[in-house]
Amino acid sequence: MSAAAGRGRYATTVYNEVLPFAALVVMECINVGLNTLFKAATNQGMSNHVFVVYAYGVAAICLLPSPFFSSRSRVLPPLNCSVALKILLLGVIGCASQVMGYAGISYSSPTLASAISNLVPAFTFILALLFRMETLVLRSPTSRAKVMGTIVSVTGAFVVTLYKGPRIAVTTTTSPHTTSNVIRFLSSTQSNWMLGGLFLTTEYLLVPMWYIVQTQIMKEYPAELTVVFFYNLIVSVLAAIVGAFMVPDLIKWKIRLDISLASIICSGIFGSFVNNTIHTWALRVKGPVYVAMFKPLSIAIAVAMGVVILGDTLYLGSIIGSTIIAIGFYTVMWGKAKEKDDNLKASDLESSTAEKLPLLQGRKCEDMPNESSDR
Repeated sequence: MSAAAGRGRYATTVYNEVLPFAALVVMECINVGLNTLFKAATNQGMSNHVFVVYAYGVAAICLLPSPFFSSRSRVLPPLNCSVALKILLLGVIGCASQVMGYAGISYSSPTLASAISNLVPAFTFILALLFRMETLVLRSPTSRAKVMGTIVSVTGAFVVTLYKGPRIAVTTTTSPHTTSNVIRFLSSTQSNWMLGGLFLTTEYLLVPMWYIVQTQIMKEYPAELTVVFFYNLIVSVLAAIVGAFMVPDLIKWKIRLDISLASIICSGIFGSFVNNTIHTWALRVKGPVYVAMFKPLSIAIAVAMGVVILGDTLYLGSIIGSTIIAIGFYTVMWGKAKEKDDNLKASDLESSTAEKLPLLQGRKCEDMPNESSDR
């Protein structure tokens, strides 16, 4: 193998394996922080409908030049009616999921949102089966593992949603005065654990649909920034239409120079802009199931951030349910990894067989004239 070929293979490995892994881990950390910041802003009186309009509007403004750069940097297929309709569908799904998700956080907590987000791999697997992006053979141990893992994950999500459990005391290094202020600042003024869990479960039913549609769009129109720009614009417009009915008071649309403005700007740039762009790119490179497998990281990040840094309250139901979800999730991932290994072994066997066949054919061709001459 030449040095150039080795460098090319190394660059391909970094692009296809290392970068998606690192980027998705970082984005899960950022998302937990953004959810916590949003929780603090809503507790100061900001409406989640107003938040979605402004946050996605900020992202659309940041991405405004992207269609011009995308068309110049690469040769793209025409943005036809089919792609436009799929982007519109993507915007509808995204708007509904964001409204449901932020409503769920405002009724419960960022930790519950992170716990229920572990359902995304299971829901993604189910939708991938329906859209024939995954295969299911019940006789295969890998298929059985994926099915059982999906059932276990759904069961764990029901535990997290329906069972809050007793409060678990956690000792932190934060001073009592600071901890009490932070808890008062982040605790929900309209706490409803079950209602928040239902909103969040609905959101994470819609997220896999977003993954599936976005993957299909990337196959037809592989321009991440352009697609994300139109997506953010559509979500902002749709959220404004919904918000006009849900929040008719114009005073609530006025953003004060406090944590509400900070939450909108940070979520617009790091959430709606950076997060959606990275996830869109990762969906094109690795596919929806790979992207969904990083969601269980958020519960560990949320618990660590909420308990250690913010002095948040930890409940027994979250621990039990999250443990069940994690077991189901890694069962599904084991099935995926085993299936991938089996496919690689099958492809290697086919390639080795293909290499041997020309030699056999060559021998047959050499033997045929001898047979004719003998006759």
